[in-house]
Order: sequence, then C-alpha cells, then structure tokens
Amino acid sequence: MPQLFTPRMKMADLIGANHSLILMLPRLNIPLGFGDSSVREVCSKCGVPEDFVLLISNVYSFDDYLPTVEQLAETDMSPLVPYLMASHHYYIDERLPHIGRHLQNVADRVGEKYGSVLTRFFADYQAEVRDHFLCEETEVFPFLQNPGTIPTRFIDSHDGLIDKLGDLTQTVYKYLPGNILPDESIELVFDILQLSSDLEKHALIEEKVLLPYAQHLAAKVRASASGTNHGRRATRKGGTNGR
Repeated sequence: MPQLFTPRMKMADLIGANHSLILMLPRLNIPLGFGDSSVREVCSKCGVPEDFVLLISNVYSFDDYLPTVEQLAETDMSPLVPYLMASHHYYIDERLPHIGRHLQNVADRVGEKYGSVLTRFFADYQAEVRDHFLCEETEVFPFLQNPGTIPTRFIDSHDGLIDKLGDLTQTVYKYLPGNILPDESIELVFDILQLSSDLEKHALIEEKVLLPYAQHLAAKVRASASGTNHGRRATRKGGTNGR
C-alpha cells in the first residue's frame, strides 16, 4: 500500500508530489495561492470536502490504490459529478480545440495527402469523445445526483479513446514531412501526450470511483425496492388473513 496523502499535509506539498494534480484544482474550484495551508485548511476555505479531494488525489497519483466500497460510501461524493463535468468541459472546450488548431497549422503545411488524413482523423476522434461523454452525462450522472431508475449501463471503456491518441502520435512520428518546423510538431506531440496522460487518469477515476460508487447506489436502490415490495406483499397477506 502506498503512502497516501493526508489532510494535515500542506497543499503545496501535495501538488509538489504530483505536478499533474494541478489540473485537478480548477475542476474543484480551488485557486492557487494557498501558501503553507494544509489540505484540510484549503478545502475548508474553498468549501470542498477534504475526503473527496484526498480520494481523487490518491487515485490520480497512486496506480495501486483502490478505494474500497466502504471508503466510497463514507466519502462526501457531492462534488463527483461537478468534478467529472468540469473535466469533460476541459477536454472538449479547451484541450481538443487547442490541439486541433496545432494540427490544422501542421496540416496546412504538409499538403492535401497527409493534411486531410490528419484533420479527418482528429475530427472523427473529437466526435467520438463527445459521444462518449454525452452518454455518461445523460445516462449515469443524473442517477448519481438523484438515484432512481438504474441506468442500463454505467460507463464504457476509455481504452479506445486513449489508443486513438496513440495512433495519432504514431502518425505524426512516422509520416510528418521534415519541412515542418520542429518546434511546432514537437509541441503538437507534447500536447497529445499530455491529453492522453490526463485521460488515463480520468479513466482511472471513473473506473475506481464512479463505477463502484454507482454500483453501490444501484444496490441500495434495489435493496430499497425489494424491501418495499416485501412490505407490500406482507400487508396484502395480512389483509387477506384478516378477512
């Protein structure tokens, strides 16, 4: 078991231990400038549950860390859907358009043969990401916020989304003509790799937190429905005996 983050450690030390966690902060409405304040103090000031922040930070940072269902049930999960929605908006509204602009600049210089392949591949990828996120936002997130009718499915694998980013970087590696400015091509590849890394962490959070938590809620809904139905049957049986 890795040495997990704790509420008493400094927030600056937490971010320093894993620089990628800085991407988590705006999704939780935690600004920079927290000085020497602890995780607990920063979370209290920003109105964010410290147990949720630590849960996400630990999942994001330690590949071997798998929270138990009991831990998830005891954690204040109210920020989960807003956090995931903020992550989706970051990918859709910021990172993918940013990469798309870089890719278009490169495509304009490589000629029709390679340029059209790159732009078409990326446009298809963006559409697939949007569809994937839309499915989660319309089928799963409402259930988490107001458990009722259990979704027919919870989450689909993110492997395809990540693998296709790998295909895109391999295409750039292998087939980008040498007359493209190296700074621009390297920046493009770096942006794609950064997005792929962050998507992998996003997938871990959904697989280690969202999925088991949704299944936990679904089990509670089923148990409640079973108890209600049992009570109704007992009432009907009692009424029959009374007659």
